[in-house]
Amino acid sequence: MLTISYATQQDKQEYFSIDKHLLASEYESKVRDRRCYIIRDNKNVIGVMRYILFWDCIPFLTLIYLNEAYRGKGYGKNAILFWEKEMRDSGFRMVMISTQVDEQAQHFYRKLGYIDKGSLFLDNTPIEQPQELLMIKVF
Repeated sequence: MLTISYATQQDKQEYFSIDKHLLASEYESKVRDRRCYIIRDNKNVIGVMRYILFWDCIPFLTLIYLNEAYRGKGYGKNAILFWEKEMRDSGFRMVMISTQVDEQAQHFYRKLGYIDKGSLFLDNTPIEQPQELLMIKVF
């Protein structure tokens, strides 16, 4: 059974076994501000999600990651729908997400109603990567 809950200090080790990019100090603030989640199937941690507020007013899902064995089975869709409901219930009218243009996630997000709204290019920077596609969904 899928459950999604706010991450706590007790989840820290399991959280970081999945999310290798978040700084430990950021985890503390994410837990405090309730901006990261643990995704479980029964009691097994299978993924994580986290977000920020872009321009301090638009929820921006910066990471959703599921262990490979759980992909393509509806867990990701249900996790994002859960997050979107939380954001709507909190009074937000729009959410944002992004993915690299060379990743398949863009097709998944479009199926969930996200629309392309721009790109970010980080070439010739310390964080060089392929083009980042920015997408939004209006409620």
